[in-house]
Amino acid sequence: MAVTDPVFKSRDEHRQWLATQAAMPAGFRTGSHRFAFTPQEVAKPSHMTVTVISLDRPTPAFAGLFTRNALPGAPVIVGRRRLQADTLGAIVINNKISNVCAPGGVDDAEAMCAATAQQLSLTPSQVIPCSTGVIGWKLPITDLAAAIPKACAAMRSDSLLPAAEGIMTTDLYPKLRSRTVGAGSVVGIAKGAGMIEPDLATMLVYILTDLDVGRDQLRECLRVACAGSFNCMSIDSDTSTSDTVLAVSSQRVSCPDLAAFQDALSTVCGELAEDVARNGEGVHHVIRVRVLGAPDAAIARGIGKAVVNSPLFQCAVCGNDPNVGRLVMAIGKQIGSHHPEVPVERLRIQMGGFEIFRNGAFALNPETERGLIAHLTAAELYASAIPVDGVFTPPVDYPPHGRRVEITVDLGGGGIHHHTEATVIGTDRSHEYISENADYRS
Repeated sequence: MAVTDPVFKSRDEHRQWLATQAAMPAGFRTGSHRFAFTPQEVAKPSHMTVTVISLDRPTPAFAGLFTRNALPGAPVIVGRRRLQADTLGAIVINNKISNVCAPGGVDDAEAMCAATAQQLSLTPSQVIPCSTGVIGWKLPITDLAAAIPKACAAMRSDSLLPAAEGIMTTDLYPKLRSRTVGAGSVVGIAKGAGMIEPDLATMLVYILTDLDVGRDQLRECLRVACAGSFNCMSIDSDTSTSDTVLAVSSQRVSCPDLAAFQDALSTVCGELAEDVARNGEGVHHVIRVRVLGAPDAAIARGIGKAVVNSPLFQCAVCGNDPNVGRLVMAIGKQIGSHHPEVPVERLRIQMGGFEIFRNGAFALNPETERGLIAHLTAAELYASAIPVDGVFTPPVDYPPHGRRVEITVDLGGGGIHHHTEATVIGTDRSHEYISENADYRS
């Protein structure tokens, strides 16, 4: 979330701001429908939302990136095939069940496409399916197929906010970002709260634009945008089976400047990535680690991720405890295990603007300690909630601010030996995270 973001005092204020970002690019429509069903694996009534995003006319300009998990969901398998299609006409998405390694999963994903295609006068190969939710359960495909016509009947072309709400699972609030480029726009929505570690995250991300960017250009632009955003974040180091990022152009508006489009796309992806982290399961703090002076970007990114993925450091941050020994441990562990050739003699570390390590030793005093505690406390989204019947309920369902725990790791000690840098976004680890993931299916 950019530092210029507004501060929200309530859920209503946040929703009003989202509505100002949600104008649909020309050439798109979306509709959702929520229905009741009972999973065949657990005799417990539940609800699912199916969302359809469609184009007024099929487009050849679409791009996608998917998880690298070796056991992907059926929609990822089908989605990869669809990238070879000549045109795309629609995306169909369900929440609650992710359709991963379930019996007949690919057939069910194709049935979603066929039901959507029938409603929109498309061929099934012009539809990409997506699913998110519980892993291992089978889709209620009969109920789902019956709900798709109702989602199509609810199509609207004014706002993408209903779609952002429809794809949520354990998310506390919808995530939506936009930028304008000339007479066109780039608008993106994301779902994601846990099992977050590239490539990419347990995310579904849909980026729509009416700017006329060609197929090959769009695919390269999306690769660049994701490299510096979704692939530079982590909540819990777990790579989801369902990661999907799709970008689609209706090609309705002339693109005045491809570089400006790339900048807008990268900005939307970067903001959505931080929104996903800020809305992570049980997250109290967002952590941003900037690594400077690395030999290459992969090393810089790896060090940043080592910091944000350290359970010990995550827990310390959650408790507003500036246990900087855990921070140094995580950095040293990554370098020692993976890049022993990287010198550490000139290493300098800052946290919250305070220099805490230089010349191979800590630089701590009572004033710095107080400043670090104040920095952590100011970055806290909310204090730990008291569990009721063993269940934690976050006290806010909107982002109350855009602050982060800020860390800088300078491998060159301020020198000029290397100029490569990377910025990684992560989060803390809380009681709520454990509670939510212990009870996720039940």
